[in-house]
Amino acid sequence: MTTGAALISVDRVDKFYRTRGGGELHALDQITFDVRDREFVSILGPSGCGKSTLLRIIDGLTPYDGGSVAIDGQRVTAPGPDRAVVFQNFALLPWATVLDNVSFPLEARGVRSAERREQAMAALERVGLADFADHYPRTLSGGMQQRVGLARALAVDPRILLMDEPFGALDALTRTFLQDELLNIWSRDRKTVVFVTHAIDEAVYLSDRVVVMSPRPGRVAEIVEVPIDRDRGADVRDTPEFNELVGHLRRVLRDFVQDEDSAA
Repeated sequence: MTTGAALISVDRVDKFYRTRGGGELHALDQITFDVRDREFVSILGPSGCGKSTLLRIIDGLTPYDGGSVAIDGQRVTAPGPDRAVVFQNFALLPWATVLDNVSFPLEARGVRSAERREQAMAALERVGLADFADHYPRTLSGGMQQRVGLARALAVDPRILLMDEPFGALDALTRTFLQDELLNIWSRDRKTVVFVTHAIDEAVYLSDRVVVMSPRPGRVAEIVEVPIDRDRGADVRDTPEFNELVGHLRRVLRDFVQDEDSAA
């Protein structure tokens, strides 16, 4: 378990959206939690609860309407070099090679060509794709494309890695493989990770803690510790501790659905 002072502090954050009819949609309601340095925290909740909106707020891409978000005590008002995002839809440039895709954020930061290539190749090595540097995204499988997206984020050496359902569009076998790859990378680099998912077993397998969100307006319903040793392998999914946590979270989310059905 990771201990220490908060690196990311989310304090009573509210978010509203204007509707076409001139009304307001309350997306997030008084969201409060912390993420410690080098901790892996998953945000788990039903579709539409505001998980992705919250991640974009932490990155500084989306403004919020109340409360505060701070990193190392500094209020977040815009994206910063200490953060990198991995999206579900890969977001790769189809006309650029794998190497150029990974190099792109480095070029945007003004890194010189030789250094850019060195850092991009090192990132591709970390995700096992150095041999595909000259390939184009269309020639890669979905899992490989997502590894390119991860390499692009790692290339800028961020302190914080924000991941928005990065494995959500992949088949079950590829998803499991990439979960293991991500754990290996996290164990080696110890980035602080905030990981959005709607998959209960994925949240438990990857995380130190799981922040459970309620249906809209999204609220923090519960924060669950994962007291499983960080030296994890696939066999951890067969342990009583793992399945007890998965069962607890499944019951929490199931209760949300039942409550919504009762209110309908």
